[in-house]
Amino acid sequence: MTKRTEAAGPGQVVSEPERTVVLATHNQGKVVELREILGEALGGVELVGYDGPEPVEDGDTYAANALIKARAAVAHTGLPALADDSGIAVDALGGAPGIHSARYAGTRVDADNIDLLLRNLEGVVERSAAFVCAAAFVTPDGTEHVVEAVWNGEVLTSRRGTGGHGYDPVFQPDDADRSSAELTRAEKNALSHRSKAFRGIAPVVREWFAAR
Repeated sequence: MTKRTEAAGPGQVVSEPERTVVLATHNQGKVVELREILGEALGGVELVGYDGPEPVEDGDTYAANALIKARAAVAHTGLPALADDSGIAVDALGGAPGIHSARYAGTRVDADNIDLLLRNLEGVVERSAAFVCAAAFVTPDGTEHVVEAVWNGEVLTSRRGTGGHGYDPVFQPDDADRSSAELTRAEKNALSHRSKAFRGIAPVVREWFAAR
């Protein structure tokens, strides 16, 4: 049970929490997605959105950037925090765009990023790639833990599907017969790199609360 002194909306942090974790993202769609992914895996821990300042993500790995975001959320709210950093790594491009995936084309616009990726892979036959996600859990007492997961597949030659976000329309997972953008939310939540990373870190969150 979570004790409050005021009502909490989707983007608000509750006060005097007992079993609350803040998700270090301003993207409410991601908050909804992570609630769906984690379901009962957190054992009754409540996930709330974050309305604090965004830190500069200047890490050189997915894990470093995820920790930067989680630490900032802890510092701002005083609550334990979950955060992630993700991207697509393309073998033919030496692992690029990698940690720069969200700003690959310099605009942070998904369509621009996809256009640039397809141009850079024009004529390339070997198009193996992987979505990568690092999920970080940071607490006010200094606990820090990161779980990284990958979702292997290949980059398509053109967009397919309208669901999802980011590079989903041009990513064909090895374990699906459609692009990531053609999968249902339930299918994607069962297979994705983000799902694997957050489900992997869920036991750490449960154990931390159990030890309090």
